[in-house]
Amino acid sequence: MIQVKQVKSTVPARRLLVLFTASALALLAGCSVSPAYEVPTAAVPHTFKEAAGWQPAAPADALERGPWWTLFGDAQLNQLAESIEISNQNVAESIASYEQARALVREQRASLFPTVNLTGSGTRSGNGSGSGSGNGGVGQQSFSNVSNNYRASIGASWEPDVWGKLRAGVTGAEASAAASAADLASARLSAQGELAINYFSLRQTDAQIALLTSTLDGYQRVLDITRNRFNSGIAAKSDLLQAQTQLANAQIDLSASVQQRAQLEHAIAILLGRAPADFSLAVAPWNVVVPDVPLGVPSTLLERRPDIAAAERRVALANEQIGIARSAYYPSLNLSGSYGGASSKLGDLFNASSSLWSLGLSATQTLFDAGATKASVDAAKAGRDAAVARYRQTVLAAFGAVEDQLSATRALAEQLELRKVASSAADEVEQQMLNRYNAGQVSYTDVVTAQVTALSARRSLVQAQADRQTTAVALIQALGGGWHVPQAQ
Repeated sequence: MIQVKQVKSTVPARRLLVLFTASALALLAGCSVSPAYEVPTAAVPHTFKEAAGWQPAAPADALERGPWWTLFGDAQLNQLAESIEISNQNVAESIASYEQARALVREQRASLFPTVNLTGSGTRSGNGSGSGSGNGGVGQQSFSNVSNNYRASIGASWEPDVWGKLRAGVTGAEASAAASAADLASARLSAQGELAINYFSLRQTDAQIALLTSTLDGYQRVLDITRNRFNSGIAAKSDLLQAQTQLANAQIDLSASVQQRAQLEHAIAILLGRAPADFSLAVAPWNVVVPDVPLGVPSTLLERRPDIAAAERRVALANEQIGIARSAYYPSLNLSGSYGGASSKLGDLFNASSSLWSLGLSATQTLFDAGATKASVDAAKAGRDAAVARYRQTVLAAFGAVEDQLSATRALAEQLELRKVASSAADEVEQQMLNRYNAGQVSYTDVVTAQVTALSARRSLVQAQADRQTTAVALIQALGGGWHVPQAQ
């Protein structure tokens, strides 16, 4: 350690400041020990395999012009989705994490600058002697050589970032903040997607309830007819029992659908950050709109998906950790300086004759640590390699998710048309069987079979319509929603 002895001087404060600043600037031009960062490579196909023949009617910029959920044309969904960012607690947690990351960036940047402290003290001291009066008299204490001592000084200390350790910390903190921003976008997109899926499932359940209610009315009429036929001796009691069973089973299905609707309503309330008891959604017409989603080329997925962006930024953070670990191989430097005064009189404290100054430079170098520094560097490199692997796995999973939803979209479109044909045919068979039963041409078992088939076909048609909507939501999520790089930056 090199230290200048503290002496009294009349050196002006500005000369001390110039000297300190010159020393600081001389050491400022350091070097970086962090490896040069390169964005990790990942296998990116030229096209999506399942996109063969994909010709969406929507314009290519549809997802960038506004909130993606507006493509479904449901005013109620638009109103709910807009409150997600305000009320959803998972999104609120991600917002707080992002603000915390930004604060850490500011904290790391502050380490690049000197710290300045102001100190002051005042003491009064002296020595004393005691004397006794004898014969049990009370002793007396007197003090002499009483003196006062006042001190005031302003000091600064600074660790020059010669090896780039502090800059690596700042860069790493910035990468962490960018990753938190991408995490926030992921949380927002996830909450919006979950809300849309739950909302469409609720509307599907409303349609199922309406379908079952209508079916119950038909089953009740058939039961009344069968009871009259039984009372007239035309129909067997087994026909009456089958009609009663058919009606009871449909009532059970209706009760289960009502329960499912309540659970979906509760889930939506929680997504909106509200207590289920204080939230309800009235039954409304189901707007069965399935938008055509523009795909773009696979490489755009690396920019659109927030989880990919977060994984890439964490690779950058891991890369800076290597530089921080390497900096332990080099000496740690510290500059310090102070200027102040000391006097026995408070009024003379700031006189030039009472001034004191000091400058100091200290250096610390580890000579032997049994390989701890090398182990730390190796651990940081392994951490970077793990981050690269996670990034590549995230990219592969993203491509897989898009391919899955493209395949499902095509299959569900085909299935929907077939469901319509099946439902129409089953309805016709049901009516024919009822007519033939009333004419005494078939048994009631044939009627029950036709009714079960028709109801199942109708419910499957409703399910297929809902599946197409929820798959469209999942595809938009897989493509990154309306998120893009400038928003995170």
